[in-house]
Amino acid sequence: MPKPKTRKKPVYTPPQASQQVKISPRWLAPVMVTCWIVGILWIAVYYVAPTAPLFGTLQNWNLLVGFAFIILGVILSTRWR
Repeated sequence: MPKPKTRKKPVYTPPQASQQVKISPRWLAPVMVTCWIVGILWIAVYYVAPTAPLFGTLQNWNLLVGFAFIILGVILSTRWR
């Protein structure tokens, strides 16, 4: 009967590094929610009063500004722990 092959290397055991729970900064959640609210309100105010002083000069760029705030909020939400 043939002899079984023996291991030449010891079995791999991963290093036991202490895993610290990462905590998001205190400012992250308020800024994230504020970006969402500002973006939604920016678009809503543009649709309600398109001739307002600030909104009238930007015309359809107001949609880009509103969506930029919303997307910034979504990007910040990926960093939240």
